[in-house]
Amino acid sequence: MANKVIAGDYNGFLVSNSFGSLYIASGWHPVQLDKNNIESYELITDEHRKSAASGVTRGLVGGALLGPVGLLAGGLSAKSKGTYQIAIQFKDGKKSLIEVDDKIYKALIKKLF
Repeated sequence: MANKVIAGDYNGFLVSNSFGSLYIASGWHPVQLDKNNIESYELITDEHRKSAASGVTRGLVGGALLGPVGLLAGGLSAKSKGTYQIAIQFKDGKKSLIEVDDKIYKALIKKLF
């Protein structure tokens, strides 16, 4: 999963976290993702819910191989994807929809708190 802008202004540019700074790598002038540039943001989706399908699949495979114990173990081993889509309204009027992983999401929330 690439951390990137998936819609709006800066579409296609990568979202990076380097030396404690979050930014959209938009050529020579990276756009900082912090309180100085962001007016507001909204969490659109978090993909943790979609990991249930992984749990069902793992449970069925575990059940087929090891019976009821395998069914339970497989269901509990579902992995959480940790993918977030966030709508960002910049102070200059631009808007972006970004898709990021857990690490970038947590860093962004800390920067904007």
